[in-house]
Amino acid sequence: MAIVIVLVVVVVLLLVLVVWASFNGLVRRRNRTQEAWSQIDVELKRRHDLIPNLVETVKGYAAHERGTFEAVTNARAAAVNAGATGDPGKIAPAENMLSQTLRSLFAVAENYPQLRAVESFTQLQEQLTATEDKIEFARRYYNTSARDYNIALQTFPRNLIAARFAFTVVTYFEAEEADREVPQVRFAGGDGPPSGEPPATPPATPPAPPPGT
Repeated sequence: MAIVIVLVVVVVLLLVLVVWASFNGLVRRRNRTQEAWSQIDVELKRRHDLIPNLVETVKGYAAHERGTFEAVTNARAAAVNAGATGDPGKIAPAENMLSQTLRSLFAVAENYPQLRAVESFTQLQEQLTATEDKIEFARRYYNTSARDYNIALQTFPRNLIAARFAFTVVTYFEAEEADREVPQVRFAGGDGPPSGEPPATPPATPPAPPPGT
């Protein structure tokens, strides 16, 4: 009888240890995922803050490109609204759309080489490029953390504990393949052809006159 009681106590203690370790493991993974998301959120807000100044700078040289400016402004507003939800599943599509409109803005800027002499534009471009790089790094870290957390939620015995304590699966922050490239503009050199145009072909050297002429 005493042996049975001891076995029961040992089994109960083992179960408590399993529950304790699994619960704490889920908490650690969830906190790591939340921390990773907060890094993305900071950089996205910085991105949103840079865009109005960028639009105004380009607008000073291409005021007639109204459709492009409105598209960027509307996409930024949609991204800000999506960010307020805190849901990566809603934020990612809005940010992808914003990236597409930014590429259109930089395409417009390429047609105005005088912008390369505007210090505020080049500074904004550099800041935006650095921000995009940080977003991409933070996105990868978040998705890795989210993957580990979701796997932990779905494997036994953690899945039983997750259901009991209301742990839920998190959404990945996915960028469209084209949007993983950092939006940027490259100007041609001072004496070179405009961006996107092939270099001029030098004229052919005329053949030497035949001897005796």
